[in-house]
Amino acid sequence: MVSSLLANVDVLLGFAILILTIFYRFQVPPVLGFLVTGMLIGPYGLGILNGGHNELNADLGVIFLLFTIGVDLSLKELWKMKKALFLGGTLQIVLTTFLTLIVCSSLGFSSSTSVFLGFLISLSSTAIVLKVLQDRNEVYTQHGKTSLAILIFQDLAIVPLILITPLLVGDSLNFEGSLSTVFLKGSLIILVFILSAKFLIPWIFYHVGRTGNKELFLVSVVFICLSTALFTSSIGLSLALGAFLAGIVISGSQYSQQAMGNIVPLRDMFMSFFFVSVGMLLNIGYLFDHLPILILASFVLIFIKSTAGVTITFLLGYPLRTAILTGLALSQVGEFSFVLSRLGVEYSLLTEETYQAFLAVSIITMGVTPFLINSSYKPADFLVTKVSGTTNGMKLIHGLYSEPIKEEQAEPEMKDHLIIVGFGFSGRTVSKAAKAAGIPYIIVEENPETVNQEKQKGENIHYGDATFEVVLEHAGVKSARVLIIGISDSTATGKIVETAKKLNPNICIIAKVRNLQEMRHLNALGADEIIPEEYETSVEIFVRVLEKYLVPRENIEKLVNDVRANGYRMMRKLSGTTCCDSEFSIKDGLPGVDIQILKVGQGSSFDGKALADLDFRKNHGVTVLSIRRGSDVIYTPEGNFILYAKDACIILGKPEDLCNIRRFFESVHG
Repeated sequence: MVSSLLANVDVLLGFAILILTIFYRFQVPPVLGFLVTGMLIGPYGLGILNGGHNELNADLGVIFLLFTIGVDLSLKELWKMKKALFLGGTLQIVLTTFLTLIVCSSLGFSSSTSVFLGFLISLSSTAIVLKVLQDRNEVYTQHGKTSLAILIFQDLAIVPLILITPLLVGDSLNFEGSLSTVFLKGSLIILVFILSAKFLIPWIFYHVGRTGNKELFLVSVVFICLSTALFTSSIGLSLALGAFLAGIVISGSQYSQQAMGNIVPLRDMFMSFFFVSVGMLLNIGYLFDHLPILILASFVLIFIKSTAGVTITFLLGYPLRTAILTGLALSQVGEFSFVLSRLGVEYSLLTEETYQAFLAVSIITMGVTPFLINSSYKPADFLVTKVSGTTNGMKLIHGLYSEPIKEEQAEPEMKDHLIIVGFGFSGRTVSKAAKAAGIPYIIVEENPETVNQEKQKGENIHYGDATFEVVLEHAGVKSARVLIIGISDSTATGKIVETAKKLNPNICIIAKVRNLQEMRHLNALGADEIIPEEYETSVEIFVRVLEKYLVPRENIEKLVNDVRANGYRMMRKLSGTTCCDSEFSIKDGLPGVDIQILKVGQGSSFDGKALADLDFRKNHGVTVLSIRRGSDVIYTPEGNFILYAKDACIILGKPEDLCNIRRFFESVHG
């Protein structure tokens, strides 16, 4: 028995390595690799394995997966996405189930089976969708966060769906008795878990933690996970429900992160067995014999789920483009559907043929998901462009709640101002700096909730999608000096750069990108300054290291300036026609010379003095190029120009001279 089990695992891992390596070259998600591995080595493929020994491994995979979801469940973070998570997630499952019920009932399926198929189809693949969005660096975009919220709700919904499934079996089922039984069992579970969370689990982890033994901690985590799963199973509920509740209990303790770190490797290993076991269940002969009808069913399923996703996301108030991208991202069948489908077979809700058809269609939809998401941006932009020409086009484009917000907006009467697109972390940081420096600015944000909240705080923020000319024109792009793009959507960033440069060729555009691959495209579109996040992270680490080695601050700043100026420019090769940079660089053309902006401090010896009297060139070896006072800029100040506190001077000179003069700007010196 042991040797046979080990041989099965060894064969499984060997084929998985081969197939995953091939899939990696074509950037296909690992989940599909495991499914194909099961199809290949299973009883309907080469017949190497029959699946019997993998039943336990598959159950452990589901148990550990739900356990980690429970541990990783941060109620505080979920509450921030409460609208998309709870309302959007609920409506998505209800609408998808309803549409599936209509289609399946028309095909002759019973009501119970139709509803159950609706449950199966309503769940999407968290593993595949998040992997694709991570590869595109779009998890934190508007459609990425909305998709994530709905996916989290779907993962949580598996628990009530498991409880509801037995209630769908036949007309003879006593619903009243079943519901009362479920209520009693639920009350017992709640009582046990409250006591465990308050007394038992903290006591176990406290004494285990005192030993400092990592192996003992791992064994304890696995013991708690399996014990709770067996407890719920013993009273007639599912193993997965117990594992999820165990994770919830641990998530509220100080040991949650350590528990997660210990269990994740086990989860990944056993989940691979789970997906392989699902692949082994698919009859390849059935797949090829019914390929046309299965492909048609897959298209229908994708259409149903996309329609439901787009509708719900739009009803939540998100822009049309976000709704389309979110709907298409959630258009496949998820891994939890396989968990639920096995329960359907057990309760005879699915016949063997229906089950095979479901498995085949699910795997097809999961297989096309990466390609569907990657190709969804052009059709979304095309539809948005077409709709923009209709009577109610802008309301459709900006979302249901855009009209009342736009009525509050007034055409900004600003010139030489700063436009900030996106009010995430970067946008907030820039707005605070602009406010402190007295620079006039306007913010453009496409999240209606954020706009309403920030307007109440007095921010100059306006609702709109900055990819459209009318939104940028409303923000005064033709008279603005600088445009900051701080969103994570690389496709939208490119459209904003292109549109802004068309409206105002002289505007300086500074864009944030997540990696170097996006830089070349934005350069070609006309972005003047591009800040790659991975570079800035490296620079910040570099600064911290130098500080630990007690390197003088002025030396650190000089090194950082060299890295940013020379390193960025060498790789970006910006066009010589841009306003924020040029082919001629101060650093490259005049070695040893730098430019800095220094502000006259309160009580500085420069406060109230004329430039001629200060004679910067003679006394300090530097030249004042221009001065900014409030929102006004004096480009070539005369000798009789008097400096006052808060004036910002743009100064040219050697780094050491700039470092020496800085202290005169900050305080009084004789």
